[in-house]
Amino acid sequence: MTDPTFHRRRIVQMLAALGALPSLAMAQGGWPSRPIKVVVPFPAGGALDTVARALSEPMQQRLGQSMVIDNKPGAGARLGTEVAAKSPGDGYTLLVATPSSTSVALALVPGLTYDPMKDLVPIANLAEIINVIVVPAPRPYRNVAEFVTWARQQNRPITFGTSGVGSADHLGGEMFKLKTGLPMEHVPYKGGGLAMADLATERLDVAFATQAAAGPMLASGKVRAIAVTTPTRSKLLPDLPAVSETVPGFGMSNWAGMFLPKGTPDRIRDRLFKEFAEVANMPAVRETIARGGMEVKVSQSPQEFSRQLHEETQVWTALVKALDLKPE
Repeated sequence: MTDPTFHRRRIVQMLAALGALPSLAMAQGGWPSRPIKVVVPFPAGGALDTVARALSEPMQQRLGQSMVIDNKPGAGARLGTEVAAKSPGDGYTLLVATPSSTSVALALVPGLTYDPMKDLVPIANLAEIINVIVVPAPRPYRNVAEFVTWARQQNRPITFGTSGVGSADHLGGEMFKLKTGLPMEHVPYKGGGLAMADLATERLDVAFATQAAAGPMLASGKVRAIAVTTPTRSKLLPDLPAVSETVPGFGMSNWAGMFLPKGTPDRIRDRLFKEFAEVANMPAVRETIARGGMEVKVSQSPQEFSRQLHEETQVWTALVKALDLKPE
């Protein structure tokens, strides 16, 4: 007859072994073992939200865990960015961000409550957000050279509307002002859509808006795009010249990138880079992102994205100092 004590010992040993499985899995690199939160520091329905949602479904299939989108808008995207930056570096919090709350914020906002270069781990620049120079349709200028000529003939400052101080469209306008020497006056709005409405009725002279924000007014025919602000022409809008073709040295990079909180292991960062790079180039994902006014452009490595952030911060810092810009 089998000893009952032997059976009890075997059951205890088996339960102990089962209890050790999660720890063993983690020790062997079993991440992820639970849902991953993706912080989007902008409202639902915007460009960044589009990127996050386009990537989340195929990423869930690859990682075997759900990805939960957490929209946390506010304070020029700094609110959600701070939440992500101060989260544990365990691989279960991601951040989709733009220059406004990273490289620009570091240059523009004194006393920033987080350091984008120290508190965030760059994974990849995933998409370029296309900004366009937009003008009222009834105006006579149809390209950048004609606009500059027209502007010099006016006996007043040229007004440009933006979605707020420190936004990409604001800094694009300020860079254009610096490079051309035009007398330009910044008119900030609480959102790009409001600026487009006033541009359409000629209350403004020009805007440096995202393609997504300008899209409805462009489709209505009330405004006209005359150039892209990207350093070179965009594949999405190949017929539009880059501003740099007329204004040498002008080039503004506005992007959507993915980050992790500091302390996240390199193996998790590297796995995410590999997966995001492959997912972003899926035809269906590229198409969805393109409809949001963005072009998929993935960094060659996390290190390349990190270098880009450092270089951009130096550019924005110089611009902020030259123009004595202040945050809202």
